[in-house]
Amino acid sequence: MSDFNIHYVANLARVALTPEEEQRLGGQLQNILGYIEKLKQVDVSGVEPTAHAFPVVNVLRPDVVTGSLPHDEALRNAPAKAGGLFVVPKVVE
Repeated sequence: MSDFNIHYVANLARVALTPEEEQRLGGQLQNILGYIEKLKQVDVSGVEPTAHAFPVVNVLRPDVVTGSLPHDEALRNAPAKAGGLFVVPKVVE
């Protein structure tokens, strides 16, 4: 892999590389691209496309409508409140 490609990839990634890093990472990137070329040669015509290697199951509870927290209880631990609302520091001037 030429230095031009390493500079191009580094520019896309917004990273500055020293000459030593360019040399080392250039070799690593060449190895990765070589492995990808090997994978392109594998016959996958009988393999069904999948999004996940294993079935994904939702582990969360079902979404059920329940009662909300009473207003007074919600404000009970508020550090500052006024007019039945939370008072927060101003963030925009």
